[in-house]
Amino acid sequence: MKNQPELNLRIPEDLLRKLLYVANAEGRTPNNHILMLLRNNVQYFERAKGRMNPAALRNIDISEYEKESDRD
Repeated sequence: MKNQPELNLRIPEDLLRKLLYVANAEGRTPNNHILMLLRNNVQYFERAKGRMNPAALRNIDISEYEKESDRD
């Protein structure tokens, strides 16, 4: 599997505890639960505002979030 970019997240302690509780209750890791929430949010956005332009997405600079080893 290709290495994936990383994104650090600052989150209030009470919200983190709730996230961990829900993820555990639904049998997901915290990372997989957040990915599911993000996918749902993107689907909602695209239903409400239309599909995102793939060319515009390719032009977004993600280099800040890539590991050094992924850039080579």
